[in-house]
Amino acid sequence: MHFDQRTQQALRDVGLSREEIRDASDLVADAVDRDADRLEAFLACDVVYSDMEMAHSGGGINEHAVEYLDLFTHGSDLRGYLRFETWGVPVEGGRILSDDVVELTLGPTVHGRVRFARDEDAL
Repeated sequence: MHFDQRTQQALRDVGLSREEIRDASDLVADAVDRDADRLEAFLACDVVYSDMEMAHSGGGINEHAVEYLDLFTHGSDLRGYLRFETWGVPVEGGRILSDDVVELTLGPTVHGRVRFARDEDAL
């Protein structure tokens, strides 16, 4: 179960049984698994566009050649690695914003949330 002890106690305090809390935890884990699959499918393309702030960039929208996104999940955690043509970055979270845009929380060296789209007009 991924709920910490305080959260579990609060859920019990509002009337949920241990079994109901376990069921809720399983539903969260299933949702994270589905999101990981959707994120990997979304980025399984040759090129994406992002609002990522990059060194030596004038800002705005950037184009990236994608090699792969490899994610794993554990409870409510979603982590992995995003590999571009010439560099890569750890992924520490992600979510689907729409059919056209996703957001990943990227670790070192980016340290921030970045939106990605297959069409730059979607950003």
